[in-house]
Amino acid sequence: MKIVKVLNNNAFLSYDEQGQEVIVMGIGVAFGKKNGQMADLKGRYKIFSTSDSKINERFKAVFSDISEEYLEITERIIFILEKEYDKKIDDIVYVSLTEHIHGAIERLKKGIEVKNPLLMDIRRLFKDEYETGLMALKEIEAVFGLTFIEDEAAYIAQHLVNGQLDQLVDINDMSKLMQEIINMIKYTFRMEFNEDSIYYHRFVTHLKFFAQRIIDGQVYVSESDDIFEVFRNKYTASYECVVKIDHYLQKHYHYSLNTDEQLYLILHIEKITKNSQIQS
Repeated sequence: MKIVKVLNNNAFLSYDEQGQEVIVMGIGVAFGKKNGQMADLKGRYKIFSTSDSKINERFKAVFSDISEEYLEITERIIFILEKEYDKKIDDIVYVSLTEHIHGAIERLKKGIEVKNPLLMDIRRLFKDEYETGLMALKEIEAVFGLTFIEDEAAYIAQHLVNGQLDQLVDINDMSKLMQEIINMIKYTFRMEFNEDSIYYHRFVTHLKFFAQRIIDGQVYVSESDDIFEVFRNKYTASYECVVKIDHYLQKHYHYSLNTDEQLYLILHIEKITKNSQIQS
């Protein structure tokens, strides 16, 4: 691929086959190169392409103005989340997370650390992203010799969560709604969940996107009415819990569950309640 403009050792501007401007990023892809030369793309690299000129300018600014070490940390963080946890992250996170890490490190150098009021919720509800955030803190310590408190891992996790959603959502609102639904299930069945269970993990993943739809007011047409009737009658306790959730959402969020949403909740509730211990 032809290099139109070198941004740094790890990124350059080019054009795709349609003539659209793209940014190519990868460790050392532009090392020792000059404008007009060809880049031999091997190993791990990523091509960023967007028709949004404002986003393009943010990409260019980050790749040109922020030291390569920050970009490399961001690239490794996203690689870990996508490969180790099978998550898909929007390209804009390469910008937002790099900017965040750069700002956080500059503050820490001045002795400023910011507590994260959502630390406990993020650690519990977004476990994969939080664990990735902790790995990021180790990367930062290894590169810059700086040690953050764990609150920063939660801030990094917030960027990773937002990068998986269709639209930007207030993590505070989403976490609150997720916890409200989880608490309703706990109180209904009088049990605590095994948060290390694969069933709980899958439920929280479902709940994350479900909460986003409710907060955004997104409505989908139901297509599973017949199947819903079968499982509503089969898992009556889980269905009764879903009815309570539906009433709560109608009252506090002006949102009514369709039969598809009720069906998914019934199945998830049935699985997590069968893999948890009832409190004595």
